[in-house]
Amino acid sequence: MRSLSSLILIFSVVFSSLAQSPHGIELKVNCAQCHSPSGWKMDKDYLTFDHDSTRFLLTGRHKDVDCKSCHQTLVFSEAKENCFSCHTDVHEKTVGMECARCHNTQSWIVDDVTNLHFQNGFPLLGKHATVDCKSCHVSASELQFERIGNDCINCHKIDFENTTNPNHKDAHFSLDCSSCHNPTSFGWEAKNINHDFFPLTEGHSNLDCKKCHTGGDYSNTSTDCFSCHRKDFESSDDPNHQAASFTTQCTNCHTTAPGWKPAEFTQHDPLYFPIYSGSHKKEWLECRDCHLNSSNYSEFSCVVCHKDPKVSEEHKNVNGYFFNDNACLACHPSGNKADNFNHNNTAFPLTGEHQQVDCKLCHTSVFKGTSTVCADCHLLDFNGSTNPNHKSLGLSMHCTSCHTTQADWKPARFDNHDSYYALNGAHKAIATDCA
Repeated sequence: MRSLSSLILIFSVVFSSLAQSPHGIELKVNCAQCHSPSGWKMDKDYLTFDHDSTRFLLTGRHKDVDCKSCHQTLVFSEAKENCFSCHTDVHEKTVGMECARCHNTQSWIVDDVTNLHFQNGFPLLGKHATVDCKSCHVSASELQFERIGNDCINCHKIDFENTTNPNHKDAHFSLDCSSCHNPTSFGWEAKNINHDFFPLTEGHSNLDCKKCHTGGDYSNTSTDCFSCHRKDFESSDDPNHQAASFTTQCTNCHTTAPGWKPAEFTQHDPLYFPIYSGSHKKEWLECRDCHLNSSNYSEFSCVVCHKDPKVSEEHKNVNGYFFNDNACLACHPSGNKADNFNHNNTAFPLTGEHQQVDCKLCHTSVFKGTSTVCADCHLLDFNGSTNPNHKSLGLSMHCTSCHTTQADWKPARFDNHDSYYALNGAHKAIATDCA
């Protein structure tokens, strides 16, 4: 019974002391962790309480601060864990309430401004990496960082409006500075312009903008070569572009290399004659190697390279051969020695006397496009005939209505004569002799 009374007395003393604690009922630690037996005044040398056992770890400068700076009342649980409950928000909510995004507990110095801007979608590149914050974030206290917006013009509107060389406003330039200027550069120089919409390569790379942008309106300059290079085109004489009726689409032959060289017209192969492929590949250096007349590129020369008597010796067994530029192309349209022309594969097969005729008698100037109408070759024969007189009798000029391709125009037969008078029976023997 006496033991039970002692136990009750001890619990009563303990509960009584807890009820009297000025730190509130939530603090359940041994008093000796903070206080010494000499009194209630806290002695730091005697302090054994570990703040890391709470939800707020003491790091950096927080380790050295007086407890009462944060715990302004003796009820410790009333202290808040957020920074702004102790620290005045000098930025006035312009950067949010999470101080740890920019600061640590060691100091208020912001070490990683670059990464912070990257997270906000505005990387600090080029000149922006060295500029003072307050140059962009203007405020009376210099500590407010209102969002400016990530568009260049938000900061550089005055630069845009005051620029006179060239005058951005009058030229109706885009307000997107990055469309012309490189944000990684350290100045507005022309060499830093982002000209990807019309790549400035080789000969174009170091030009003064005003060489092309002559009208003052930079947003409406033609990207067509001829609009800038008309004088070059008209003054060219090797070859004479105008006289040769060259296209004004410069890129068909030229790159942006200085001096207009190398010049290469690759469409020559499918349109005219293979010179970049096949047997003629790398066999010439300049257009004028084949086109001797720089004023007329429809003229060309094969025999300037393929010389006689060697060529004629190689063709001694070829019927109708003659030594002529057009003849070479007519028989070798692909430039290949083995690719021989066969007239029988055309719309005008050679039969009868046509097989013995020299090509030049029909192809007096060109080969391709020569007429297949008999009268175009045989008009003199038609007009000179007397037995019978074709012209005076008004006979048809379609030679094939009476003649074949046999020599001397014989035999000649006019099958349609039967519609006038049937040449049969005793008349059959003279059906081919009108006289």
